[in-house]
Amino acid sequence: MSVSSRLQELGIVIPEVAKPLAAYLPAVQAGDLMFVSGQLPRQNDKVVYTGRLGQEINMEQGMKAAELAAINCLAVLKAYIGEWESLLQIVKITGYIQCREDFYRQADVLNGASQLLEKILGEKGRHARAAVGVNSLPLNAACEIEMIARVKQLLDPGVISC
Repeated sequence: MSVSSRLQELGIVIPEVAKPLAAYLPAVQAGDLMFVSGQLPRQNDKVVYTGRLGQEINMEQGMKAAELAAINCLAVLKAYIGEWESLLQIVKITGYIQCREDFYRQADVLNGASQLLEKILGEKGRHARAAVGVNSLPLNAACEIEMIARVKQLLDPGVISC
């Protein structure tokens, strides 16, 4: 089944790429690797899940926040590669989870993103990862996820516009 079909089946719409919050690029390609900048659980230019895990945010909300941040990573990736067929593999994701100092379930929160990527992309969505607990994140977001993907073709950066 194609990625587009899986997305439709799951009821997931890949959004337009959110404008960067500061002075950085949404993604940079180095060889056959695409480095996607950290994405927040934003929808319509608003952070949907704010606060700390174990305080204002519960596990279910944290996992949903990770899913949304991963979808935003895919939005950036799709904008740069054009067609899903150009994606070879999600290599690694790093999830930064805003949490209380006594919260230890960062890996469980990041499972929201990992499981969703595998549902959407199959084997291409399986990846290495790191889950890190942090004291604060931009815009008080519950999480931030960055992604590294392996892609088929080298892209001309002059053609890309995000």
